[in-house]
Amino acid sequence: MMESFNMMMLGMIVFFFGFLKFLMNRKHLLSMLLSLELMMLGSFLMLVFLVSGSLGEESFLLYFLTMVVCESSLGLSILVLIVRSHGNDYFFNMK
Repeated sequence: MMESFNMMMLGMIVFFFGFLKFLMNRKHLLSMLLSLELMMLGSFLMLVFLVSGSLGEESFLLYFLTMVVCESSLGLSILVLIVRSHGNDYFFNMK
């Protein structure tokens, strides 16, 4: 019981560190995408320990991972498009 609470707190800490990184560093698109992935990792850790206590809902984790992978591939394709059209991923040069 205590170990799952500690792991849940670890997931919350990872999520909030990713959120703080997202708020503090908004100059580069790549760093924002990496902080979003850190937030998704924290959310996944919290979901794993929430679902492990319930019965038979492990398939929800696969749906969540599928959505995270789709989100990351969309973000990387937008990053490639912006770098090809503007030459870098600075938000200040996109006028």
